[in-house]
Amino acid sequence: MTKKRTAVVLFQLGGPDSLEAVEPFLYNLFLDPDIIDFPGAFIARRLLARRIAASRSKPISKHYAEIGGKSPINELTDLQARALERALRSNNIDARVFVAMRYWHPLTEKVIRELQREPFDEIVLLPLYPQYSKATTSSSMNEWRRQCERLGFSGVPTRLLCCYPNHAKYISALVGNINLTLKRFAGIDPSDIDLVFSAHGVPVDFIKKGDPYKLHVEETVEQVIRGGGWSSPHILCYQSKVGPARWLEPTLAGVIRSLGAAGRKNLLVIPVAFVTEHIETLHEINIEARGEAEHLGILRFEMMPALNDHPEYIACLANLVVSGINSTEQNQTCRLLWNAKPGENKPILCPSFSSS
Repeated sequence: MTKKRTAVVLFQLGGPDSLEAVEPFLYNLFLDPDIIDFPGAFIARRLLARRIAASRSKPISKHYAEIGGKSPINELTDLQARALERALRSNNIDARVFVAMRYWHPLTEKVIRELQREPFDEIVLLPLYPQYSKATTSSSMNEWRRQCERLGFSGVPTRLLCCYPNHAKYISALVGNINLTLKRFAGIDPSDIDLVFSAHGVPVDFIKKGDPYKLHVEETVEQVIRGGGWSSPHILCYQSKVGPARWLEPTLAGVIRSLGAAGRKNLLVIPVAFVTEHIETLHEINIEARGEAEHLGILRFEMMPALNDHPEYIACLANLVVSGINSTEQNQTCRLLWNAKPGENKPILCPSFSSS
C-alpha cells in the first residue's frame, strides 16, 4: 500500500527581511481586513494602510536596526519547519513542510503555487499560534481561502489544526525554558522573583465578539504555573497595542511600573504566546521593557527565550499533525479543555475547517 503524501503548511505572521522591507511589510499588515475593519473600510483600506505604513515605518525601522536590521522570524520558522519534517518522517509519515507567512515572503500565494506543481494526498494547515484569534489563525485561514479561490486550487483534502493552548508538550517546553531562565536568578529567594507572562494584545472588541484568545492565553498560563510548581508570584499582561481602540489589559509597561513602585526588584518576563523570537520579544521586551525596568530601579530583568525549535515544541507540532491525519473527527485538536472554574470544564470554542 502506497503511503499518503502529506503537505504540512505552517501559518506564521512573518517579518521584514531587510530595513527596506519594513514599509511594505507594514502595508500588508494594515491592509488585512481582519485587522482594519469598520463600516466602509473596503473603500479606504488601501489608502489608510499606505498612510499608516508610511508614518510608522521610520521609527519601526530603527527598532529593526537595533536587533540586526531584519526580523529573525523567517530563519527561525524555517528551522521549525525542517525539524518538524524530520520528526514526521521519523514517525513514518511522508511529509513535506511548507511555511506560509501572512504579511511577508514566503506569502500564501507562493506556497499554493508550489502545491499545485507537486501532487499531495492531503494538506494539514498548522498555525504557529497556539492560541486562536481572529487576528492570527483566522486571518491566515481567510488568506488561504482567498488565494485557493483565486488560483483555482481545490480537490485536496485539507484540515486545519487551529489551536493547542494546553497541549502537554507545548506546556512542557514553556516550563523547561522558564526553569532554564530562572537559573540566572541564583541566590535569590523565589518569592522575590516575579513571573511576568506577556502575550500579544488584541482589541477588547475582538473578545466581546467571541474571540477565545484571552481564554486560551489564560489557560496556557494556568497550565504552565501548574506544571512548574514555582512559589514565585505571577501575573499575565499584554503588549504591542496599536491605535486608539481599547486593548486587553493590564499592559506590560503598566505591570512593570506597578512592580517597580511596589519595590519589587527581580522580573522574569515570559513571552507566553510567541513561539519564535521577533521584534516584540527582542526589542519591545528585551530593549524597551528592560530599559523601563532599569529606570524604575529593578535590579534583575530577564526574558525567557522563545521556543523556536525547542525539541518539546517540535514534538508538540508533530503530535498535532499525527493525531490530525489519523483522526476520523474533524478539528480534533480543538477538543482541548480549559478550566472556567476549578472543577468545571468547558470546551474551547474554535472555528473548524475541512475540505475534501
